[in-house]
Amino acid sequence: MPVDETTARRYHYTAVAGSGMSALAQFQAMTAAKVSGSDRALDKGEQAATRAALEKQGIVIYPQDGSGVGPDCQSVIVSTAVEATVADYVAAKAQDIPIVHRAEMLTRLAAQYRTIAVGGTSGKSTVVAMIFEILQGVGRQPSVITGGNLVCLEKQGLIGNAWFGGSDLLVIEADESDGSIVQYAPHIGIVLNLSKDHKEVDEVAELFARFRAQTTGAFIVGEAENLTHLKDKSTVFGFGDGAKIRGEDLSLTSIGSAFRVGTTRFTLPVPGKHNIDNALAAIAVCQALGVALDEMVTPLALFQGVARRFQSLGVVDEIEVIDDFAHNPVKVQAAIETAHLRGSRVLAIYQPHGFTPTRFLRPDFVESFSTALRPDDRLWLLEIFYAGGTAQRDFSAAEIVTDIVAKGKNAEFAETRAVLQKRLLEEAHPGDLILIMGARDPSLTEFGRELVHSLEAR
Repeated sequence: MPVDETTARRYHYTAVAGSGMSALAQFQAMTAAKVSGSDRALDKGEQAATRAALEKQGIVIYPQDGSGVGPDCQSVIVSTAVEATVADYVAAKAQDIPIVHRAEMLTRLAAQYRTIAVGGTSGKSTVVAMIFEILQGVGRQPSVITGGNLVCLEKQGLIGNAWFGGSDLLVIEADESDGSIVQYAPHIGIVLNLSKDHKEVDEVAELFARFRAQTTGAFIVGEAENLTHLKDKSTVFGFGDGAKIRGEDLSLTSIGSAFRVGTTRFTLPVPGKHNIDNALAAIAVCQALGVALDEMVTPLALFQGVARRFQSLGVVDEIEVIDDFAHNPVKVQAAIETAHLRGSRVLAIYQPHGFTPTRFLRPDFVESFSTALRPDDRLWLLEIFYAGGTAQRDFSAAEIVTDIVAKGKNAEFAETRAVLQKRLLEEAHPGDLILIMGARDPSLTEFGRELVHSLEAR
């Protein structure tokens, strides 16, 4: 069971407005720990809603000038994005206050619970949300720490990426991109899939194998061939004959889907075959925790989803604007394929995030867009999102557009969002679906909402 934090000294989170950091800070505050934080975005007056939600949980926000770090701090928690030159980091060093990485903090918290850790290169946030909503729906009082904002928690006035339920069950995302997945020894481990993302496939496969070896209870794994090394004594989910939790009689519509596991029929209010796959993983996990299949039907039918996971921002003159977190080649392709279920033509926008990952995945992005886009579709790439740091900025998204055009697809580089909005207002017609994709930049959603207003005023 969790350690009582009520008498602990303060935990200070540097870069507290980030999705991973804010989740940890809120979770600790919900367990009555003393928590504070700072963030350069908050210093600039950005992310006002995030600041308000953190302060509502009793988290004290300081300027990121070192003033938030003092002798009452038990530790200063940092993310990979926090460099040694940041004032809070410098102050912690000067005062000999322990500096703890975000992943290590999550590991410490996870060790106090019967943790369900969800790994894989795609779908983690959605599967975490599905597991959480099923367990909550059957009265198991789970907790959650995740990277995506759960709509069911947003509706309670929360950011949506953390909740303390009071039981010993905690659902978390286990991240392979920074290698931290191998730090966990969960009660139940899950690997959804494996594709090239932040690292080469072989390197990630090795991390997943170590994660498998450290899982103390049931292990759940997808049916893909490149996960064969994890399947011994594991529960396999998928659509093929080798899957123990097998989805059959699939029905895909523009707004959701239906499928059967054994004799139990399920419906999902989110579209796309990949979401049926996600649901099968969640079903396998909850069954391992003793939840009967028929008990899961209603929670999945009422699933409220995750913000920015194919989230509709509005429909104007039969033109729908969709906001999606897709940020690697597999996710981008899945998002476009799902959009084809909903619109007669897809007007896709993608903002690559980070120069290093975009450079690493460049040929894979070209292949995914070239495969997913239909002849009448259109694609615009915004410039690569730069969040700061020492990354080498030696190429442009315009070069990726050139590669995609060479494959015979309709793609353009948008130098600014103003230029992009003008092109979309010229191009969009009834029946089109505008799909905005990208990660890490919260202003993408704001751009989507502005676009809806512009369509209304057109």
